[in-house]
Amino acid sequence: MAALLPLPALHATHAGIWLADGDGVRGVARGEAIARAAETPHILMNAPLVGQRLGYPDLSGLDLLELYAFVHPARFVVPTVAGLCRALGVPVPGDDGEAAGQLRAIAGALFDVFEDPDWREREGAWTSNATLHRLGWGWAPLVGARLGQADKAERMLFSRLPQWEEQAERPPPRAVTVSAGDAIERLAELTGGGAEARVGQQAMAAEAATMFAPRGAAGAPNLVLAEAGTGIGKTLAYLAPASLWAERSGGTVWVSTFTKALQRQLDAEGERIIVDPEERKRRIVVRKGRENYLCLLNLEDALQGAFTGRAAVLAQLIGRWAAYTKDGDMVGGDLPGWLPSLFRRAGATALTDRRGECVYAGCPHYRRCFIERAERAGREADLVIANHALVMVNAARGRPDAPSRIIFDEGHHLFDAADSTFSVALGGQEAIELRRWLVGPEGRARGRRRGLAARLMDVCSYDEAGASALDSAVEAARALPSDGWLQRLAEGAPFGPIEALLAEVRGTVYARSKAHEAGYGLETELAELDGALVTAAAGALEALEALGQPLAALTRRLEAVLEDAPDWLDSSARARVEGAITGLAWRRETVAAWVRLLARVGGAADPDFVDWLAIDRVEGREFDVTIHRRWLDPTRPLAQAVLAPAHGVLVTSATLRGSGGWSQADARTGALHLPRPPQHFEAASPFDYGRMAEVLVVTDLPKGDLAALSGAYARLIEAAGGGTLGLFTAIARLKGVHARIADRLARVGLPLLAQHVDPIDTGTLVDIFRDDPRASLLGTDALRDGVDVPGESLRLVVMERVPWPRPTVLHAARRLASGGSAYDDSMVRARLAQGFGRLIRRQGDRGMFVILSAAMPSRLLSAFPPEVQVARVSLEVAIARVARRLGSGGERLGEAVAQGGQTLDVE
Repeated sequence: MAALLPLPALHATHAGIWLADGDGVRGVARGEAIARAAETPHILMNAPLVGQRLGYPDLSGLDLLELYAFVHPARFVVPTVAGLCRALGVPVPGDDGEAAGQLRAIAGALFDVFEDPDWREREGAWTSNATLHRLGWGWAPLVGARLGQADKAERMLFSRLPQWEEQAERPPPRAVTVSAGDAIERLAELTGGGAEARVGQQAMAAEAATMFAPRGAAGAPNLVLAEAGTGIGKTLAYLAPASLWAERSGGTVWVSTFTKALQRQLDAEGERIIVDPEERKRRIVVRKGRENYLCLLNLEDALQGAFTGRAAVLAQLIGRWAAYTKDGDMVGGDLPGWLPSLFRRAGATALTDRRGECVYAGCPHYRRCFIERAERAGREADLVIANHALVMVNAARGRPDAPSRIIFDEGHHLFDAADSTFSVALGGQEAIELRRWLVGPEGRARGRRRGLAARLMDVCSYDEAGASALDSAVEAARALPSDGWLQRLAEGAPFGPIEALLAEVRGTVYARSKAHEAGYGLETELAELDGALVTAAAGALEALEALGQPLAALTRRLEAVLEDAPDWLDSSARARVEGAITGLAWRRETVAAWVRLLARVGGAADPDFVDWLAIDRVEGREFDVTIHRRWLDPTRPLAQAVLAPAHGVLVTSATLRGSGGWSQADARTGALHLPRPPQHFEAASPFDYGRMAEVLVVTDLPKGDLAALSGAYARLIEAAGGGTLGLFTAIARLKGVHARIADRLARVGLPLLAQHVDPIDTGTLVDIFRDDPRASLLGTDALRDGVDVPGESLRLVVMERVPWPRPTVLHAARRLASGGSAYDDSMVRARLAQGFGRLIRRQGDRGMFVILSAAMPSRLLSAFPPEVQVARVSLEVAIARVARRLGSGGERLGEAVAQGGQTLDVE
């Protein structure tokens, strides 16, 4: 058993505050806790969270999570006292008082690791800790005393990272077919000999195999739309033929998801396909956008002094992680999601390439770059696990690694992903980023950011025409908004044609929109504009066209340099020029889209698009002014840019058809815009929903009464004994309910987590929720879909009201074009089905779905499986039913409440 460190510990929850020291554990008041923590560093678990609960946001101390990140970088752990106890073999505490005492034991267990000869993350620890000591990291002196000096000089981080090597271009995949029998046979291998054969899973594997048949005509892919109910096992059903085709053809299958949770699940399933970890690493690759990966050049700058204070400590811990990470993915990979939040996210985003300023082969770490390694590994892999956005962007930009065989899981999100990918937004934030990419730092700006001229300095010094085009582009970019643009708009003093346009947009939105006091974003249609806005749009259009011309000239000049290949063009310069051409193509495309958008201002509307003006705000604070353009039907560019060039596509989901049947699925996936009709496949869920689940509609809760809503949530969570997912349509109501009930629930041993309240990322909140069956979680749309919490940890879903779509300009246009109220109904049914789908994830699960709104139309109840009993009941009856079916408190409630309720016939 680990020895207790001779340091005091402080633990705070919604139930109380505890101090632990050599004299034992005792509860204390908030004032005493703050005073003690200010006098002496205390051992803490998640300092920002403890500080929030104490009402003392500047709280600092010896955070165990920081120590864990130092000792075990790239190792998963649930960031709670119980989670660390289980990970380190320390007894799990029974209550919050015991938890305070165990903080010291956790610290002792982590310090014991330093003396373990098998500690695999030892290399680099002494060097990192020495630097952390200079930076004032609280743990550093204690770590140094136990760690001892390294026996020999430790290698530098960047020399320890593996290098990737160039490979010959992979030949096109061979034309092979996968028969239904072969697919089912491979499925049996993946599920294992002792697994029970599932008829629906086998049928889906056979159907999915048809997408790999040779394509009959260009622009007409083999498209399969498959609705596979929860529990079918659709992941292995499509991985079976996909892995078989990849082996036989020598090609690559891209599996695309919408959520990071499913990406992690798919990556884990790879162990079934390829047992050897090194071979699996080569043949199954996770791909994301460049902005998700650690940039080694940015990290080097941070480690060498570009970061100060707490951000510098974070950089050192991320440097420890970089040496042991699987792939360098900072968003959803093996970097703990909670680590940046410990530092209030100071510096974390600056360690990625979010501005597209990569210098490619000009970077000293190019051969070790995580981004380049992932891209090259994806070209050689059998399976690439990606996301919808990356697949669409690669296809739309004609990237050489654009996939030809694609499986879209979570296919009900395909419409929304296409809507975002093919959108256009001309706003201050987008425009200033373009200026920074071209011009570079201005005024007193510091950091590593460099403009395009600096990145191409040596190349253009040899090419006069290229240098002239570059100078013209940089000069034209000065017409774009610069630092302080938003303040100038508010003061009525815009500078330059783009800012002048945005000032007119801002004035128009405030003049026409409603609910200014609500604090949310404002918008209005781009229609019936006054002369000042039209004139400003003409000036902005001229400025953008003046920018587009030198960008095009520079691109042509750089392409000519590559084609002529002069003597001075070494491999490093070539790679840098190729990177610049890629970046210029992206920016030219953006500028061209802005030009097309502004050319429509003052003219006739384009029936294919929806255009509007907006002011983006958070809690009343403006952060952008924008002109938006969206496709009325974004599946048109989806079909043209992504589906038509592919040879085979599978789109699958548990709720693919929605309430509109296959016609709706065809419309929402782009199948209607292809010359060849899709194949349809359906497999119902094997779960007995009538026995496993129940839906209750509460009829007597006053609308708009936050106190009554809060009370209902608290009593339902108490009745279920935790295990509750609360879904809200508004962040303000979520925060209001949490503030009213968190303390009450904590006092009876029921922890309450909340998105937008707790200073923890959403993925980590779900991990904590999954880990504790007595915990409950409140959240919004992000938690309604993509959350996989099987078992007792999720047994009750409570939705505060009917999830009607927000009445935006875009929604109004699509509603008008798609059947009016029927369009709204289809969206609500989809959201209800997705929320209900969180409940039953595997055999043996049980659960209840409660809607706290009497205004729930019966026509929408068809969103639930037909065998599920749906009843309209009072709140008291709902609480009693939840207690009897889910909680241990049914006996406590007694039989005072009648178990009646009106059972509904679902249309």
